[in-house]
Amino acid sequence: MFFHKKVNAEDIIKSVYKTNRLQRYASFLLGIFIVAVAYNLFVLPSDVVYGVGGIAVMAKKICGASPFIVILGSSILLLLLSYSFLGSKKTTTSIVGSLLYPIFVKLTEFIPEYIKLENADPLLIVVVGAVATGFGLGLIFKSGFTTGGTDILNQMVSKYGKMSIGSAMLFTDGLIIILSGFIFGIMKVIYSLISLYIISIMSDKVIIGISQSKAFYVITDHETDVKKFVLDHLSHGVTIFDVKGGYTGNHQKMIMFIVPTKEYYLVKESIMKIDPKAFFVVTDAYEVSGGE
Repeated sequence: MFFHKKVNAEDIIKSVYKTNRLQRYASFLLGIFIVAVAYNLFVLPSDVVYGVGGIAVMAKKICGASPFIVILGSSILLLLLSYSFLGSKKTTTSIVGSLLYPIFVKLTEFIPEYIKLENADPLLIVVVGAVATGFGLGLIFKSGFTTGGTDILNQMVSKYGKMSIGSAMLFTDGLIIILSGFIFGIMKVIYSLISLYIISIMSDKVIIGISQSKAFYVITDHETDVKKFVLDHLSHGVTIFDVKGGYTGNHQKMIMFIVPTKEYYLVKESIMKIDPKAFFVVTDAYEVSGGE
């Protein structure tokens, strides 16, 4: 009799993150570097505000505080809050990015001294900075990492405010941008909104597609294991369809579920670890309504 080995979700996730480790770390470091350079060269001089970096922009304007100190202090505070409200597992995945990002901001702060952009069109600077930031973040997310910061805050707002991650992002970044309007004026608010929009599109482009969510349609002999992994360890709902093979006529089950684009890499690789012979299709989910 065939006995199927019980799937351990922790082992699957560890196995996913061990795959192409050097390539992932290289992409992550390159992404962090690009985001840090874009911050010092384009974002900071333009007074564009979003995320923890935006808080540093406002702090520098108000009291001349070092962006490095503000970003590092905010990141450490958010890590402590994450540990208290989200648990150690969620916090562990954010530690590296949360600490490396402010360090890279400090290491690249000299760049504006050698690349002068005083006479450049302000809107052009904002657009180029947003494209560079989105590209860097795309590399980071695709490598399975984050930069921490407001990503942690978004998760907390989502969990305790009973709202989606997308809604939480609108709430937190929206609040920061609104506050910046009292300091920099309405035009800077408009520039910040333009930047957020471009960053969202660019990072999605780098990961895959242009949507905020991906729909997975999976046909596998290990239906229970895949379903349990998605429900218990990714905390996403699933729908099961009865399907029939057009050529073989065999009856099978198809699992459908929606995940944020940031989780695309983890989900895809995890499915392959559970069942290397699984057949699945991934499509852009442009609008998701209902469910959790």
